[in-house]
Amino acid sequence: MSSFPFDPRAWLPGRTYDVAGKVVLITGAGQGIGLELATLLHARGARVVVTDVDAIAARTTASVLGSPAYPIGADVTDREQMDMAVAEAVRHFGRLDVVVANAGVTPVPATIRTMDPADFDRVLAVNLTGVFNTVHPALDQIVATGGHVVVVSSCAAFAPGMGGSPYMVSKAAVEQFGRALRVELAASGASAGVAYFGIVETAMTHDMLDADDLGRRLDGMLPWPLSVRITAADAARTIADGIARRAPRTIAPAGWEPYALLRGVVNLVLDSRLTASSSVHELVRAIETRTAADRSRKTRP
Repeated sequence: MSSFPFDPRAWLPGRTYDVAGKVVLITGAGQGIGLELATLLHARGARVVVTDVDAIAARTTASVLGSPAYPIGADVTDREQMDMAVAEAVRHFGRLDVVVANAGVTPVPATIRTMDPADFDRVLAVNLTGVFNTVHPALDQIVATGGHVVVVSSCAAFAPGMGGSPYMVSKAAVEQFGRALRVELAASGASAGVAYFGIVETAMTHDMLDADDLGRRLDGMLPWPLSVRITAADAARTIADGIARRAPRTIAPAGWEPYALLRGVVNLVLDSRLTASSSVHELVRAIETRTAADRSRKTRP
């Protein structure tokens, strides 16, 4: 492994971090936020490693971006594949400066009582273990280059999780992973940040909240301004600007900021109200009824 000179002043608060010429590996870069981020950082002069479970999407994105983008097909749930992806990125570019653990999935809407345990495992494998598998093999390089890591959590990390608890569980765990990582990397002069988003207009969001009546009812429970949606490009810009200032945290849209800061108090009140809400009770019953119907169809000969 090559070593690189590092100036500790480069990461002090208030100083910028220019991605021009830096090597940035992004997971889930074949679509959605990852694609928009790869496009934006490439435009800012970064050498982008486009990593996605869909190797064709990774190659297509890299081809559209042009040199010096480099595609790697890899599944974040496969530790060996991610080890090899990081090693390949370093072989190709000679270094690695920034990692963005962005890949994520949502669960099939279900209550904890009625969910398929395999779906719980799938969401945690991608959203949580996948973050570890992405970040861990890259850390020697991040330390050597005095670089930066971004883990993508969600405002779901501190929001009620009825009907989609695996997602909230995974994102809360990613938040804690990122906080620990930030403190640990500071000792070596590198840095890390956690990105939080509310509702982002992506195919994943559409499948969960817009595709049927239950999803729309879940979405309708969010009051303004928490119901405000942002585009994938908006989310990508938030991450990119956060990297530029080595931000310990970024959050968008801005309406979630007061909730994030006051979550300890807000959640006590909110959980009490949701527990007593007849509308929530009806929604939970509707989710469980549909889950039972779906399971019956799958087992029917």
